[in-house]
Amino acid sequence: MEVRIQPRSEGNQRCLDFRLHTSPRAHIMTYRGEYGNRVHHFDIPNSHNQLTISAEALVDITAPPPLPATLSAQAWHELDALTANDDYWDSLVPSHFAAPTALLDELARELDIRRRDDPLTVLRDLNSAINSAFAYSPNTTRVDSPIDEALRMRKGVCQDYAHIMITLARQLKIPCRYVSGYLYQHQERSTGEATHAWVEAYLPNLGWVGFDPTNNSTTDERHIRVAIGRDYADVPPTRGVYRGKAESELAVTVRIVPSQMTLTDELPLEPSTWVPTLYELDERDQVQQELVPQKQQQQQQSELRLYLTTLYPRKESSPGQDLWDASGQGKSVGTIMIPGRTQF
Repeated sequence: MEVRIQPRSEGNQRCLDFRLHTSPRAHIMTYRGEYGNRVHHFDIPNSHNQLTISAEALVDITAPPPLPATLSAQAWHELDALTANDDYWDSLVPSHFAAPTALLDELARELDIRRRDDPLTVLRDLNSAINSAFAYSPNTTRVDSPIDEALRMRKGVCQDYAHIMITLARQLKIPCRYVSGYLYQHQERSTGEATHAWVEAYLPNLGWVGFDPTNNSTTDERHIRVAIGRDYADVPPTRGVYRGKAESELAVTVRIVPSQMTLTDELPLEPSTWVPTLYELDERDQVQQELVPQKQQQQQQSELRLYLTTLYPRKESSPGQDLWDASGQGKSVGTIMIPGRTQF
């Protein structure tokens, strides 16, 4: 089984400490995958009917530099020159969940998506237009839903908003990528019961700039980055296989509170409600690993605690199914619970 839950260390964010444990126990190994995401993986060969993964992270975050109001009139030419040598090829071509469709073309015409003014202005307008055109509605789409489902209903979740914006931006030849992480702010549209998703676009003289179409904002010190990729297919929090006559179930809860506060209540290891997803989880065992804290910095700090529990109700099914199944044939579940701490 693979997990991608360790916050990244780059730019204005540093993961100072990360600890990962499992029950039942397993030997955890780690590697840095494509796009620099930290991947932990393990096997549990023994029979078991529940798998719990818990993780804690201490993250230092500073506010990103302020963006200019606009870019120069030559910004489109500068962008074309930057992308001419294919350095950003994978952020420009269609990907698994971010590919053009007839419904997307209709939306592009409706929103008048075209090159004008400068790339930063266009992306700000696109960010706002998507936020206004779609209603945020949890549980209306699935992790493997194509963008046409959200386009047809004109509602969805942060993943849908991000995939739609990425696809439209790439059609304008703006390099764009998907970011998975967490958002501190309970008043925002993306609640604390799941990971959050947003977009990063590459702009001349600015580099990668984050846009959050779900909340009609650019990213700031509230956004905790965990993984980046072309779309969701590159960054699922869990991926693997299980063997046995059982199905698995997954639910997600995220809590973030200021780091100077003390959590007075612990999250249970089982969620109050189960939310089906299209993951298939690995039926092997537990993980334990600790990473030595990096040098402490007196900046804003975020502390995350994550608990992931997978239950395996007995049922006749095919052995060895994939944890993540884009075709929608798998029915998995797990439980992610993350109380966290953030100081701003």
